[in-house]
Amino acid sequence: MGKQNLDDILQQGIHGAKQTKPDERRKFLGTIRERVVVALTKAEVRKKQIEPEFKQLLESNKGAQIYLNGNMNYSFYSKYITLADGMKMPYKIVTNKEHDSEYGLVLAYDYAIDKEDITLSKKPNLKLDGVLNENEGTGIFSKVKTLFSKR
Repeated sequence: MGKQNLDDILQQGIHGAKQTKPDERRKFLGTIRERVVVALTKAEVRKKQIEPEFKQLLESNKGAQIYLNGNMNYSFYSKYITLADGMKMPYKIVTNKEHDSEYGLVLAYDYAIDKEDITLSKKPNLKLDGVLNENEGTGIFSKVKTLFSKR
């Protein structure tokens, strides 16, 4: 029993502390899925402006921390650092040379919250010059129907 404990201690000294769900931690920039409030892809981080919905999430999740993908160009995520500094939120730049995550930014707590949807909701405006009402469908047949019913 003592030898196995000594081997564990030596392995931990050589390779570092054992982590739960290492693949998930690589994917979510050092944290695990159950702690994530929102995860932005690299393409979403590269957009010129910060989504207003993300700003609202920051304001309502003051105890969370921002994880930024260090494999991206600093110019893309510098606006998020400025925003975090202005809101006095902690942030961490995570660089993993062995794995490049699909995510550019993750907002997460240090405990589990189990949020089901961790993406920013996209609400497309599928209106044809104000032809569709809110109660009408947005499929192709309803669009064709509205075009012909106008005449």
